[in-house]
Amino acid sequence: MSAPPPPPGTLAEWRRPLVLLGLTFLSTFYVGAGAARSGLAKHWPHQALKWSLLDKDVGAMPRLSLPPLSLEELGWYATHPEHFLAGWTFAVPLMAILIAHEMGHYVAGRIHRVDISPPYFIPMPIFLLGTMGAVIKMRGRIETRDALLDIGAAGPLAGMAVALPVVIYGLMISRVGTMQDFLPPTALALEPNVFVEGRGVLYLGLIYALKGPLAEGHDVWLSPWALAGWAGLLVTMINLIPIGQLDGGHVAYALFGKRQDVYSRRVHWALPFVGGLVSLAYIVPAYLGGERGLESLSGELMAGFHWVFWAAVLVVLVRLGGVEHPPTGPEPLSRGRRLVAIGTLVLFALLFMPSWIYVP
Repeated sequence: MSAPPPPPGTLAEWRRPLVLLGLTFLSTFYVGAGAARSGLAKHWPHQALKWSLLDKDVGAMPRLSLPPLSLEELGWYATHPEHFLAGWTFAVPLMAILIAHEMGHYVAGRIHRVDISPPYFIPMPIFLLGTMGAVIKMRGRIETRDALLDIGAAGPLAGMAVALPVVIYGLMISRVGTMQDFLPPTALALEPNVFVEGRGVLYLGLIYALKGPLAEGHDVWLSPWALAGWAGLLVTMINLIPIGQLDGGHVAYALFGKRQDVYSRRVHWALPFVGGLVSLAYIVPAYLGGERGLESLSGELMAGFHWVFWAAVLVVLVRLGGVEHPPTGPEPLSRGRRLVAIGTLVLFALLFMPSWIYVP
């Protein structure tokens, strides 16, 4: 006979989540250290050049085409711990955003006496951000729409309360210029492309307010702080998609009730078409500008792929969590919470990034 689960809030229940939290800090420090060492906060972190570029010439680089998290790289950080610790400028603000988000859910759940687990963070040192976020299990039914709204919206709103000052500060200390201004010649010779982060209305407004209109060929070269803040905006946007039991799905169900099950399916099936339209919006101007062939247009083709990929992931998540959202009681949302629900869905529209990451 198996032992009963530990009661909520006990040390036994938190032991594994705290271990995963510590590993996720290490993972995000690793990714942040690469950006901090090379100054390439906008470059793919998994490229070998991210940590060795400044002291290696192009001829030495093929030998360093190592997989992410290689033993050579880990050995280098072990003998240069100050460079690993320099990753705090990315890891600490990013983790602050994610922890605020997850604890928003957890605290709201505990206030409403829902059987909710601590957040389980997912370290991923080979991923752009060093983590795949976190998951929380809600093991009990949420009885009222008010409680569902509080739990669903508390995470994104708490995360945004941290992400906004982080991204504002990060953009303030970021510099504006061309690739030639910031990439050393070895980088331009080896890999002339950098990724362009996704940009929603809110993010574009912040760039314009803090940096003004950008000249042709110029861009904001993200500091690690800015990259962490942008990641917080991206994570919040993804969670606010009004589908299934994502945060946005909870908020929409609290607002619309059973009708949200229909809306959720429609939004879900629209995502691949959104991805196709986004890619088309990038391909057509590039083609008219003279780009030809699959290799030349591969970046534009992939610009909307994230929506197709996420639609496929959500198929699995919806099947695991149930096609229909778990019901609540019949009581409608209170007036104040209705305004919060509408504002949270408006926030999704302001954060919406047509392309999450674009590599020209």
